[in-house]
Amino acid sequence: MTAYFDNAATTKVCSEAVDAVLRTMTEDYGNPSSGYALGRRAAGIVSEARANVATALGVEQEEVFFTSGGTEGDNWAIRRGCYYGRHKGRHIITSAAEHDAVLQTMRDLETQGWSVTYLMPDKQGRIETEQVSEAVRDDTVFVSIMLVNNETGAISPIREIVKAVREKAPNALIHTDAVQAYLKIPLSLRTLGVDLATVSSHKIHGPKGVGALYIKKGLRLTPMLTGGGQEKGMRPGTENVPAIAGFGAATDVGFKGFKEFEAHMRDIRTYTLKLLRDRIEEVVEIGSGDAPQILNVSFPGYGSEVVMNVLDAAGISVAKSSACKKGARSHVLEAMRLPKNVVDSAIRVSFSRYSTYEEAEYFAETVSGAIKKLRRR
Repeated sequence: MTAYFDNAATTKVCSEAVDAVLRTMTEDYGNPSSGYALGRRAAGIVSEARANVATALGVEQEEVFFTSGGTEGDNWAIRRGCYYGRHKGRHIITSAAEHDAVLQTMRDLETQGWSVTYLMPDKQGRIETEQVSEAVRDDTVFVSIMLVNNETGAISPIREIVKAVREKAPNALIHTDAVQAYLKIPLSLRTLGVDLATVSSHKIHGPKGVGALYIKKGLRLTPMLTGGGQEKGMRPGTENVPAIAGFGAATDVGFKGFKEFEAHMRDIRTYTLKLLRDRIEEVVEIGSGDAPQILNVSFPGYGSEVVMNVLDAAGISVAKSSACKKGARSHVLEAMRLPKNVVDSAIRVSFSRYSTYEEAEYFAETVSGAIKKLRRR
């Protein structure tokens, strides 16, 4: 038996998305900028996908711009958002628990003279409103706080954070990395009030290499690239129509089945944690358990790498931290100021609508067996 529990890294592509990608590659393969029928069909596919993403985000179609994924979206939002406010100030607020696509961008901006405040998450992994409010300065022009943390599943109160920032710095732009929130928790960007938001396809059973950036209507953000007039001149280059089609199809399925899929992931998460607690007395749940798809647990005294090697040999896929970290220690758990033995023994287990109770039982049985053997050494 096998068990795939690394859905926060990437997900199995759903059949609807596969069909859309294949059809667009083999039948509707025209360039959407072309005026003939085949090109018009391709343009229609892009428009339909954009409409699906806009509906799922609770925004207008003209506010959605396709990208190559979350990393590009974060870079575009932060770099051009800061450039937008450069004449009003050079101060940025973010958190120490962000994805590397945000953190590395911030560090690059620091080398260019920007001042960045890195807020520390609380013991549950959240960034609280008061922290952000207290960090706002007269020269604050940009704020980027993740909605759902990709390692702990902690949900930060973005709506309240937006209100607090608006009170003290009404001209500051506010961005949220919503990659782990998109079609995993109830989400309306209009309700949140952010100016910019990043989402990605391959976290929701769509293909890799495509995502979207929400840019609030009226915000004159400049492009990251120069070239043709695609995406209303905002993101030049021939659109990746097959990937966009798959993204749109995956979004449509995920949005229509949202309540069912969210409940299933939460039930599997609850069931898995119960199995672990029943079998392993040392298990520690890390974080608040807010999001339905992410469970971060630690077995203090038993290193992550050792446990993961046992699981891998048994055909079970989990993660030590973000897949982008490539095995490094989790900066998120370190930022939460957790004990070293908890950080070094943590694994992230993440679920999808395809996860099963049988997989959860197999995982719990395998990891508990591994811990028992390690105890005897």
